[in-house]
Amino acid sequence: MIKGIPFSLGIEEEYQIINPNTLDLSPYALEILEEGKRSFPEVNLKPEFMTCQLESNSVICKNIQDVRQEIIRLRRTVVQLAGKYKQKIAAASTHPFASWQNQKIWENERYRIILEQLQGVITQFLIFGYHVHVGFGEDKELLIDVMNQIRYFLPHILALSTSSPFWCGNDTGLKSYRSVIFEALPRTGIPDAFTSYGEYWDYVEMLGKVGAIRDPNTGKPDPTKIWWDIRPNPKFNTLEIRISDIPTKVEEAVSIAALIQALAAKLTLLRKQNMSLRRYRQFYYMENKWRAMRYGIAGNLIDFGNACETPMRTIIDEIVDFVDDVADELGSRAELQYLKTIAEQGTSADRQLAVYYKSIEQGAPPEVALKNVVERLIQETAEGVL
Repeated sequence: MIKGIPFSLGIEEEYQIINPNTLDLSPYALEILEEGKRSFPEVNLKPEFMTCQLESNSVICKNIQDVRQEIIRLRRTVVQLAGKYKQKIAAASTHPFASWQNQKIWENERYRIILEQLQGVITQFLIFGYHVHVGFGEDKELLIDVMNQIRYFLPHILALSTSSPFWCGNDTGLKSYRSVIFEALPRTGIPDAFTSYGEYWDYVEMLGKVGAIRDPNTGKPDPTKIWWDIRPNPKFNTLEIRISDIPTKVEEAVSIAALIQALAAKLTLLRKQNMSLRRYRQFYYMENKWRAMRYGIAGNLIDFGNACETPMRTIIDEIVDFVDDVADELGSRAELQYLKTIAEQGTSADRQLAVYYKSIEQGAPPEVALKNVVERLIQETAEGVL
């Protein structure tokens, strides 16, 4: 398709650790990580900011079939490890009723520094994400160009992944409340465009020089403290798409990764043909991001070129058509078609709300209805895994 560009994929998933008796979050990350080192040393698991969280990192995947196998392998491993301590695992970007005030923060130097810098903002960071890395080989200018263009699609990716309608026991009225919590941090949201990789790196070095993102051990800038919805990741030499909520079902996670890879390939193909998408100012994209956060796939996003609203379900069909000419070479046609299933059947956020309000209609008190949601999340996270 495009000689020399791998479009390899890497996946990060952040999981909730659940006490099966209370269905609240459980601070078992240290025990699970230590057991993982003994039993599955080949599996890359990491701590997150709070001890009720675990992050899994995939190996480099050459195609979407590898991604599916990796997500299944990682979820299976984490579910088995948690089971040794009689704990459960759930994939959703907020817990339906857990309180951030009851969580323990992981004790290490990086998080100590972040806590000192961000104070009360970071203590509320009880959210869980899904990050997709795309490899572009050594072509950093191509990476920046694709990053600039793919920003248009970030709200659409978020709408397809929403899994955080609840916060501290309340229906927030949003499909992605995780996005609200995340954007309280500095250096978040959809970034501006960059004219070159050099311009991006000048920004990184400036922030490092003034101490905003300086690594205290090396004195060098740490680009991982730039938490944009999409960013270059110099550590892995990838483009990292970070806007997603974590999809609860494996097939949803696989399809969103397939969409991101296909968009990267399609935009690269256009660039090779001396074409590109029209670019808009950042505040245009942020308007669509808000709509994705609020309504998910049930809402309308703005077609800026035609100055009109378009139903998200119609847009999904258009996006699948847009990447059609790269689907077969990537081997991801079935996974891209599954995006239409998400549009028809809803995301994790839609299913969570349906479980909650059905329980209420059947006479369950709110606290029981919320626990029913957690049970459904545990079930869906493990579907096709064990």
